[in-house]
Formats: sequence, structure tokens, C-alpha cells
Amino acid sequence: MSLVLGIDTCGPTGSVALARLAPDSLTLLGQRELPGRSYSATLISAVAELLAEAQSTVAQLQAIVVTQGPGSFTGVRVGLAAVKGLAEPAQTPVVAVSRLAVLAATASTVSAALDAHRHELFLRAESATGSVELLAGAEELAALTPVPARIAVCDDAAAELLRTHWPATELVRVPPPTAADALALAAPEVRAGHFADVLALDGHYLRRSDAEIFGPQTHCA
Repeated sequence: MSLVLGIDTCGPTGSVALARLAPDSLTLLGQRELPGRSYSATLISAVAELLAEAQSTVAQLQAIVVTQGPGSFTGVRVGLAAVKGLAEPAQTPVVAVSRLAVLAATASTVSAALDAHRHELFLRAESATGSVELLAGAEELAALTPVPARIAVCDDAAAELLRTHWPATELVRVPPPTAADALALAAPEVRAGHFADVLALDGHYLRRSDAEIFGPQTHCA
């Protein structure tokens, strides 16, 4: 059996989890919740605690699973930076997963939605070519077809927006996704050896940063 580490810093709170992966099972060894807005100060120490409890080291990890967004810009960036730093010394493989995909998997649904603030959603839904993820406001929600019959939600703001625009859609309410949930979703990818290019790994933001939206325009000669 092999050790896998999970990291999720995309939401209002985050988490890190450690599990043992076998060919046909995944056994959670421990999980730590990370308070919001303090990821940079608590993430690495939480990882160290989990590894110490398992009498293991970073070098013994078979893989690291990271939730790469969508969510908080700062949280996503802190999580990815930490994963790259942890993976680099031993060239530990990394699997990156979407937080929307994790949420959908925990609810056994295809579609999922997260509050994106500003009366918008981070949305995962089915299209003619497969699953699509987008930033959706009133216009996008009105235009989307077909409207999902069931959709996973974990926060009040997303649920209220969906009730307003898609009253016939069943809302499947579940707790916010965790690092342990991300490990469960990514376990088949780890077993199959389907890993990300760590150097090219970036956040799955779906929205431009406030600096890009509201910052001064720059012009190139």
C-alpha cells in the first residue's frame, strides 16, 4: 500500500488529508481542517502533523492530490505553491482535480455549483461534448440547455441563486468538499499513473482576478 496526500485550500475553509492507497481500497489515516485566510501559516504544519502520526515523511508519498479550483484566488495559489514545493525534492507525482468535480462526486451527481459571489456561480454541467465548467450569472443560467435535473450544492448562496433561476432542478445538499473527498475522486488516476505536469500546473480559476478586472489598463506600444 502507498501513501497519498490530499490538499484543498480553495474554499472558505480548507483541509489536508493522508491516506493509504491499495489496488482496491483507500484508507483515510487522518485529516486536518485549515481555517480560512490562514492557509499559508497552517498548511505545511498540518501536513507535517499527519505525516508524523503515520510515522512517514514527504519522501515516502506515492502521490499528492491537489484541488486546483475554482475558488479563492489566494487559497488556490497557496495550495498549488505548497504542492509544488512538497513535490519537487523527490519528484513526487501530482494529480490535480476540480473542486466542482469533487463536489459532484460526493453527491453522486453530474452537475455541481459553488458560490462565486457577485450573484454568480462556479458551475459544472453536462454539454453535448461532456462536462463543462464555467462562471455563470443570470444570463448564462437562462441560456444553458439542457437544465440539470439534479445539482450538488454546499452553500446557501449557490442554492438560493439556483432556486431563483432553475426552480425545477433538484438541489442535492452536501457538506463542502474536503481533501479526503479529493483523494477518493483521484484514487483511480493515481493507480493508473495519470499525473499532471507539475511545472505547468496552474489554478482552475474560471474568473479573472480583481486586479485584472478592476486594475488600471496597461497599453503596449
